[in-house]
Amino acid sequence: MKKGFYIILYILFLTISSCGSVTDFEENLDINSSDIEVDTTFINPNNGGVNNNGVFKILSLGDSYTIGESVCETCKFPVQLVDTLLTITQNKSSFPLKIIAKTGWTTTNLISAIDAENINSDYNLVTLLIGVNNQYQRKPFSTYETEFPKLLEIATKAANNNIENLIVISIPDYAFTPFGRANTTISSEIDTYNNFAQAYCISRGITFINITDITRQGLVNPALVANDGLHPSKLAYKKFVERITPVVLQKLNLN
Repeated sequence: MKKGFYIILYILFLTISSCGSVTDFEENLDINSSDIEVDTTFINPNNGGVNNNGVFKILSLGDSYTIGESVCETCKFPVQLVDTLLTITQNKSSFPLKIIAKTGWTTTNLISAIDAENINSDYNLVTLLIGVNNQYQRKPFSTYETEFPKLLEIATKAANNNIENLIVISIPDYAFTPFGRANTTISSEIDTYNNFAQAYCISRGITFINITDITRQGLVNPALVANDGLHPSKLAYKKFVERITPVVLQKLNLN
């Protein structure tokens, strides 16, 4: 019994001697903990802890209010938002922007366009502003009730399946423009759309930002209306961005 025990000890001794100690193993690899650098720059906890290396992809979905009808290319709100973020981060970050929007699009048109685009699902921020053409074209409100939630599902998927990366923006009120002529029916119907969207977003924890009140200053402040007498101006979009930016900074962990 004792003889067998000593044989086992001898074998273990030979094995350890041939392999070397744990310390020898670390020295042979030439690894020092001080040499290991972990890049934690621009970690976005709301994006699953993904390291973006300072790159934050933005997707903006909508209609004329997103594409910026009747204003310059750099005047539309998604581009002004990117410019603002670049200024705040002192160009140390980048914000690649994709816009899927067209004047006249309803929720139905936007869904079809997104399906045709086959968009990726790695966006750090997605904005959605849609519905005015459903109202203007006299589409059944039930269409919006069905398709707005579907658009939120699509937008959420594009935003890394994370509702924290999604922002819904209220529909502007074109009644307060020379074209709308203070038509109270327009305002009432826009309220119906916005109230539905806001309630739906709140019930699901999705960020909803109201900018409608800004556009309702359009008749007393003509500078908020574009030259076409219908759409928001560069100044109006700037005011949109001023309201949206603090939320975006928080979502992207840049504040």
